[in-house]
Amino acid sequence: MATATKTRTTVRPLDDRVLIKPSEADERTTSGIFLPEGAKEKPMTGKVIAVGPGKLSDDGTRMPVTVTKGDTVLFGKYGGTEIELDGDEYQILRESELLGIVKD
Repeated sequence: MATATKTRTTVRPLDDRVLIKPSEADERTTSGIFLPEGAKEKPMTGKVIAVGPGKLSDDGTRMPVTVTKGDTVLFGKYGGTEIELDGDEYQILRESELLGIVKD
């Protein structure tokens, strides 16, 4: 009897693109009030899951991406492309769409 095994989908971004797992939206305000689903703000930070090899310059060399896997980054509210993989939400953005790296 054969059994089905669930495999995880892997994505390798191209050029200077970055795959990000957005942070969870806040469930309540700083004063403790619970927010309904429609009132939650879209997260603007996330963890870098994978990075591409870098942008190809005019002379044919690769310019490496400055963020690395595991970095927490800040990005624009409506930037990039939202995708769903294996039931999880991700965003793919170009490195130029990233606003900064969050240091704890």
